[in-house]
Amino acid sequence: MTVSLAGRTLAPPVLLAPLAGITDLPFRQLVSRFGAGLVVSEMVASQEMVEAKPSVRARAELGFGHANTAVQIAGRDAYWMAEAAKLAEGQGARIIDINMGCPAKKVVNGYSGSALMRDLDHALGLIAAVVAAVSVPVTLKTRLGWDDACLNAADLARRAEAAGIGMITIHGRTRCQFYKGHADWAAIAPVKAAVGIPVIANGDITDTATARRALAASRADGVMVGRGAQGRPWVLAQIAHDLYGAPAPDIPRGGALARMVAEHYREMLAFYGRDLGLRVARKHLGWYMDDAGTAAPLRRAILTASDPAEVLARLPDALAARQDREAA
Repeated sequence: MTVSLAGRTLAPPVLLAPLAGITDLPFRQLVSRFGAGLVVSEMVASQEMVEAKPSVRARAELGFGHANTAVQIAGRDAYWMAEAAKLAEGQGARIIDINMGCPAKKVVNGYSGSALMRDLDHALGLIAAVVAAVSVPVTLKTRLGWDDACLNAADLARRAEAAGIGMITIHGRTRCQFYKGHADWAAIAPVKAAVGIPVIANGDITDTATARRALAASRADGVMVGRGAQGRPWVLAQIAHDLYGAPAPDIPRGGALARMVAEHYREMLAFYGRDLGLRVARKHLGWYMDDAGTAAPLRRAILTASDPAEVLARLPDALAARQDREAA
């Protein structure tokens, strides 16, 4: 199964969600190597992106030019949103994604992200400005609504489609739910029924079983996986294989897993520099060790090590636990 987006084919329809501080360039490239229909950059503030403030530039290696990468922008001002979209397209971005779903207080208090669900006229002004500014496809990621009294995703989707949006991803929660409770995949179905463009289901999709249930309840055209990929960059490819017959991923175990994690670790150090890379890498190493069932003392030693050579030397022992468990 494929998803068609303004003449482009996304196959398989299993997408990597943008996760702040997690789906950086090294991680997106790793997930892409296993197999994903689309990976989405970390959200970047449109005005800061255009003005090239260092805090954004440091993480704005957005994968320009990569065929299966979307660059996600956020903001509240049509001018800056349009300028950011033009900048991204000029640098080689193939798809522009607009964030209207982030529930973080600092984003919402700036009248961006999911705050725009409370003012659809303003939201549509931003969408129209971005669509008019670029020739590449523009997509939208949002939620069911602001709260249970404001479930307006279907209305937004209809108006967004009319404004030129080519695909919409719906997280099955309201903004006020944040990430609590369970995603309501069935509530995505009215959005799918309201539009002719592809709709992607998001929220609590972590493996093949949850992806299958989400598709059945939402009637969506595909799924987007976020936190389920932490420590398991192959999970999107596994879902794609199980649901759509895509090539099965070669899931690394034992020494192969240690080599993959070591390469990811080196890529993070190269991307961020040694000192920042050491800190950023710890969360990824922690997730790998969670999946491997690494013993607490060894886990602690790796996560507190200040020498990359020590980390690399300990990884084979730390990640052998998963293979040993599966062989038992």
